Amino acid sequence: MKYQKLQARLSYQFNNKELLMRALTHRSYGINHNERLEFLGDSILNFSVAALLFSLLHNQDEGDLSRIRSSLVNQQTLADLAIKLQLPDVVLLGEGELKSGGFRRPSILADTMEAIFGAIYLDSNIEQAQHVIEHLYRPLLKDADFSTLGKDAKTLLQEMLQARKLPLPTYTVLATTGAAHDQQFEVECSVPTLNLAATALGASRRSAEQAAAKIVIEQLKQIAPTRKAMKSKRIVTQLTLPVAVEQENK
Repeated sequence: MKYQKLQARLSYQFNNKELLMRALTHRSYGINHNERLEFLGDSILNFSVAALLFSLLHNQDEGDLSRIRSSLVNQQTLADLAIKLQLPDVVLLGEGELKSGGFRRPSILADTMEAIFGAIYLDSNIEQAQHVIEHLYRPLLKDADFSTLGKDAKTLLQEMLQARKLPLPTYTVLATTGAAHDQQFEVECSVPTLNLAATALGASRRSAEQAAAKIVIEQLKQIAPTRKAMKSKRIVTQLTLPVAVEQENK
């Protein structure tokens, strides 16, 4: 029943159910795992998203299209799609991966998504694979800001401040905890001119900086939407922000 529900969410019914099961099988579970399907699906995904963007976005140049595509086919976006499809409930993992929470790991979920796209292609044709990918991706594109999509938080924050002729943010490592192979970094991102500061945790210094910058961006949008508002300094806020935890390999 759960596999039927997955197919309904995909808007695709497999003719060969063995292909679906193989796509859902991680290498830790058995010999007939999904890595070859993942290889195939990766190419199909990149082509399909490129074709979709080419048909929808008529004013973006090659550089912008590449940036946008990269953000749509990256691990996190695929993992988010996998969660919406409830893949953690159906992915087949070995006992060790199950105990370590592999069904929540973005890399495993993203690889499974690509394997599913490859399986759909083999089960039918490229047109059906494209149809499924478009079905999943069009909602993501509906309200997307293509001027910022694909840019990391640190770059966006820098551009926002430069556009308002304000000094760049500063990043300070407040603490480093954990063993050498499993460290956590606590980083503060601050914009002294606006009296803004946010702290975040990450598995690397870079990931912590990105997480902190993302928080500052959201606060900056709320309290300083325009250059005029910032110049007048009518709003000055000291933030007490929740910690944002972002998992990223060093």
